[in-house]
Order: sequence, then C-alpha cells, then structure tokens
Amino acid sequence: MSARPVAVVGPTASGKSDLALDLAEELGGEIVNIDAMQQYRGMDIGTAKLPVAERRGIAHHQLDVLDVTETATVAGYQTAAAADIDRLLAAGKTPVIVGGSMMYIQGLLDGWQFPATDPAVRAKYETQLEEIGAHALHQRLAVVDPVAANTILDTDGRRIVRALEVVELTGQPFAASAPQIGEPRWGTRILVLDRETAALDARIDARTTLMFGQGLVDEVAALADVGLRMGKTASRAIGYAQALAHLDGEYDLDTARELTFIGTRRYVRRQRSWFRRDHRARWLDAGAPDLTARALDALDS
Repeated sequence: MSARPVAVVGPTASGKSDLALDLAEELGGEIVNIDAMQQYRGMDIGTAKLPVAERRGIAHHQLDVLDVTETATVAGYQTAAAADIDRLLAAGKTPVIVGGSMMYIQGLLDGWQFPATDPAVRAKYETQLEEIGAHALHQRLAVVDPVAANTILDTDGRRIVRALEVVELTGQPFAASAPQIGEPRWGTRILVLDRETAALDARIDARTTLMFGQGLVDEVAALADVGLRMGKTASRAIGYAQALAHLDGEYDLDTARELTFIGTRRYVRRQRSWFRRDHRARWLDAGAPDLTARALDALDS
C-alpha cells in the first residue's frame, strides 16, 4: 500500500482515535489531528484528547499548538497540517488524519479558500452578536443562508458572524465558496466511522458524564486563569462554554452537564449530514468486531 494519507473522520464519540491508532500501526504512519479544539493546550478532558501514555508511542501532530487566547482558523490549520503531511509523505510514512471538524476536513482535503474579510462588515455583525446573542443571530443567518445555519451551531458566534459576513460580501451562500468535491489532496482515502444513533447517543451521554467526573470544571477554571474567556474560539467549545457558565453562576452542575450532552448530540447530527454529502467516503460500522480489518479492506478496494 502506498503512503497516501488516510482520513478517519466521522461524528464525535464514534471511536475514531482507536481505529486511527490501529491503522497507523498497520501502515507505518503517524497521526495528524483534524479536531479544531484539540489544537488548544490545556483543553484535554473536554476534547477527549488522548493522553500521551495512550498514544502507543505514535507521533501526533497538530495537537497542543495554540494557546486558548488564540483564534483557531481553517486557513492557519491548512498551512500547518499540509506541511506536516508533506513532510511525512517525503519520509515514506502514512499520515493518518483523524477528527471530526467539518470545515477543517474540507479545507485540508479540498483546498477550501474562504473569501477575504471586511473589517467594517465583520464589526457590524460582531456588534449584533454582542447585542442580541449567538442564538438570535443564528436565526438571522437561517433566513439568509439556511444551509450554513444547518451546519453551524447556534452557540458558535464566531462562525455565525463569518458566514453572515461572507454572504454580505459575496451575495452568495456561505457554502458557495466551497470547492467542488473531487479528487482529495494527496489522493487521501477517506473513511467515515459511524454507529447506530441510539448507541452513539449512549456513548455521548457516557462520555459527557465521564468528562465532568474527571474534572472538566477544574480544567476550565484553570484555563480561565490564563485567558480562556478572551479566546474567541476556545471559550465557545462545547463543554467549555457550559462549564464557564457554571463557574459564572449561570447554571448548576447538572444543567451544565445536560446542556453539554445536548450540544454534542446536535453537533453530531450536523456532522453526519455533512459527511453524507461526500461520495468519496467509505462508511464503516464502528461497532464491528473486526473493524480494523474492514478498514484495511476498504483502503485496498
């Protein structure tokens, strides 16, 4: 098998990390993270970042590359991750790209280049975000671009603002700037890992409970001391936003946990819808007992 990249993508809590490690071992590869929030140093529990001890000695790239005060962008990730992949391929190693951040995946594999920004237009929508909040601004986005609204969480103020900005600047839907789905960069083979809905919901619930039990609130409190609230992207991550609200007295702990579960489940529905549009992907049942063998067969076919 040639050293073309493999992308293991799919909804949150489907089990991508374990399969990616298995494939990296089988193919002589290294992991390239494509989860936007796992780029942040210190955001470990709430992003289900694999501890170093559980990485089987396999090198991981694009983890812990940003401070929580920095803004994560598709463009910044594209440049850095592409350099990692080029370097791995030159060394004869297989990049195993793993994660579920939808725009990051299309940005990396399809070269999605977003339109330029306009400070005045951006400032207008940022002001509206401050005045009416993310949920109400998301409703405005749903009117002018329902497709974008369906893929952007109504808590993600930064992306809502960006989508509205692009629509105003281009006169076209946000997704109109997206490339046509064709041959993926580097000839990357794409595997989508999924589970039956009830089973996936149960995993999301268990994972959310585990995160809060492992000390998510303490993790968020420590990050707040180093500027989490100032971060435009980090502070809005699912789980982190709810834990911050709990620390600020807006929610009790049970409510924060429940809202994290609900937010994650809604995000999973958007991920599934997004990945189903990609005709290049091979779908795998994460519950299959011979999952790694099936994945290798899919890569060979």
